[in-house]
Amino acid sequence: MRSYPVNSPEAAARIVALALIADGHVSLIEIDTLQRHDIAQRLGLSAEAFRDVLHGLCEDLQVQAPMAWTDPSRIDPRLIGDLIDDIDDPGLCAELIQLCRTVIEADHHVADGEALMLSTAFVHWHRRLSPQGASHRTARAA
Repeated sequence: MRSYPVNSPEAAARIVALALIADGHVSLIEIDTLQRHDIAQRLGLSAEAFRDVLHGLCEDLQVQAPMAWTDPSRIDPRLIGDLIDDIDDPGLCAELIQLCRTVIEADHHVADGEALMLSTAFVHWHRRLSPQGASHRTARAA
């Protein structure tokens, strides 16, 4: 899997790209939504740089986690968690949840893979970033 600096525009774009492909395909409605909401620019990237991140994610997933694209819900939640770990800024986490929801809900249908991706991100970040999660991590480390 490609490595990006924590909280970088590329790491953030990879989360949105994961939401784009979570149902096994990228629809024209989702592409239009990306453009209408200036999602690449909001993440600090050009549209071309966002496409490069999306393309890189697809390549990495084919190598790291080959899956039957007829069943996109098979993306391993642990792999999703690993990608989500590249984001630890609470404000950016909240922004990414909103951007992912915008993309996922663009076609007025939430597929199983999309629901899995979004819920995994939400739960993962909530556990890592909430005060209770932080105290639980500190207690486990001691």
